[in-house]
Amino acid sequence: MSSRCLILLPVSVILPGLASAQTVEDRARAVAEAARAKSGDSEAILENYINPGLGGRLIATVDKSRTFTPNLACQKTANFLELLIQPGAGGDIANVRIARDKDIDGNFDSVSTLPVAVSGICANGVISCQPGSWNGCRTFQWDVDAGGNLKLTEVEMPELAGCYCINNSCGANLVMGNLPSVLKDLGGGAIGALSTHDPRIGVADARVNGPLIQYVGAQSTACSPEPTLPQTAYRANPTAIQGDAFAASEANSLFQSLAGSPAGTGRAEQVRACTIEREISFLPLTYDDIVSASGSIYSVRDCGEGCRRYRIIGDGDCSSSPPIFTARFEVSDPAKLVSARIVEMGADDWVQGRINGRIVGSAGPRPWLTTGLPSGDCRTDGGAARNYTPYDFTADLRAGPTTVSARVRGGGGGGPLTTQWGLVDVEIRVSPGCEPRERLVDLCAGYGADPKCRLDSETVDAVQTFRNGVGTGLRPLPQTRLFGTGSCTVQLTRDFFRRERTYKCVVDNGALSEPDLSRGAYIIDHSTETILADRVRTADGGMAASTRPFALPDRGSVPRCEAICKTRKPKANTDAAPAGVVGAQQTNPTGWDTFYHACASDNVCPAGPGEQIVSACGCLDDFPEAVVMMQAVRLAGADLACTATAR
Repeated sequence: MSSRCLILLPVSVILPGLASAQTVEDRARAVAEAARAKSGDSEAILENYINPGLGGRLIATVDKSRTFTPNLACQKTANFLELLIQPGAGGDIANVRIARDKDIDGNFDSVSTLPVAVSGICANGVISCQPGSWNGCRTFQWDVDAGGNLKLTEVEMPELAGCYCINNSCGANLVMGNLPSVLKDLGGGAIGALSTHDPRIGVADARVNGPLIQYVGAQSTACSPEPTLPQTAYRANPTAIQGDAFAASEANSLFQSLAGSPAGTGRAEQVRACTIEREISFLPLTYDDIVSASGSIYSVRDCGEGCRRYRIIGDGDCSSSPPIFTARFEVSDPAKLVSARIVEMGADDWVQGRINGRIVGSAGPRPWLTTGLPSGDCRTDGGAARNYTPYDFTADLRAGPTTVSARVRGGGGGGPLTTQWGLVDVEIRVSPGCEPRERLVDLCAGYGADPKCRLDSETVDAVQTFRNGVGTGLRPLPQTRLFGTGSCTVQLTRDFFRRERTYKCVVDNGALSEPDLSRGAYIIDHSTETILADRVRTADGGMAASTRPFALPDRGSVPRCEAICKTRKPKANTDAAPAGVVGAQQTNPTGWDTFYHACASDNVCPAGPGEQIVSACGCLDDFPEAVVMMQAVRLAGADLACTATAR
């Protein structure tokens, strides 16, 4: 006889109506929301992927249906680094205790204390001042000694970054009121120094527990017992990777097989770099390069550096038309003319000085400043007359070629230039210096004219104007630079001095034919929103065209934008610079931190603690404000004058 058992099992029945209740679009939105929750921002990525991955903890899929434990690190420890702080009476951090697990075996190897109190914190160091004040400050940078131990090295403040004040000179209770951020900033500088010294070290997590911050460490860069790794050499010399990659490809049989295959031949794209540079050279200028003189010049003599005196002299007589002796002067560069003067006039008996035919002075028994004859006999025996009153004609000479004349009236029984002469002495001073010569050396002209080449990137005087084939919209301001050395210097202002470009050029390496894109072009040109046109090649080599109805699926409605809100939170301006604390330089030492939050479907702004809502959820557009801020920073940077001095 046999017995039978009946087992009742619960069965789930899905009604047809419910199965169709959730559309494909609904399921896609649900998946998108789940993915955003796990990787929508940097905090979510750290919490769900990076920290668990380095720490050896579980990582779940987007729908949380499966989990796994990664093994990305060779060694892990929960006590890689601990910082314990103790605030002092003046608001400074009086004591900083550092515990370190150097070999990542789970046990602390060293415990040390900072030798100074901390009055300010920087991204890569600390500032120590007199307790409770911002006086007598000393600046220190996080560093690592030869034994791998953390230490502080005293440096100049410009070598630090992101500094701010934490003691009572900037506000009350700043350390305890902002304890998590203070601990993370302080520990972040220490971690940065350690990871720079030993690139194997990675930080998996940071936990704040009161005045203590604990870092979970891992050896993740390479499973090597030595901190010096060949892979880290590219950080100091990035260009070396190109040559190493080429050498590796030459020795790799798989790469060479692919390179020699039909897929590896044909058209390739090469990146070619070139420059357009303004080349400045100098041509030394002598006195004769600047000043030219001709005409009735009796003698020339030097009167110092960049100085010459010219004597215009001639015989006169007692006729009704006294002779005029003229010299012509011209300068090639008026900017280099320092002065031009008549320094002396002399005669036996009369002389009249003229500039461009204009009477400017005379020498003789009495003044002679008319176009007529002087009053008095021209056959006197009173000796020579002298006039040392200078006359400046620099402006005339800078304006163009200038004539200097001596009109002479004299007589007597002597020979020429003895008792019947007149002279005018001219002194001209210049600054010889040098003359700049510039030319534009365009090494990109060939690539720019080649239709197979397209501009990929361009940097103009360190400003990125083109990136990845698209203009950035940035343009450098006109630059003013000083060229030359010593007395041969010149200041030039130009739109640019150096352009660095890269072009991507198509190179034909083989005999592969061009792909036939005519069918795709036909479909695009002849199709509409309701008709799909096509043209295919037939067996006999001809072409057959066809059309059929076509309709796009309903795309549904989507919001016009992602709703966001804008908030702000009061913040004491405790940022520090070489000139002092920023708040001390301002009328109001309190500023604002601005935040933007993505709004959920309920259209409620998820403001954080202490934040005030500035703009409610909606389609906010603060791009003009951002542009103004970036432009202000750019123009301020362009106005800065940087100098390098020995420290």
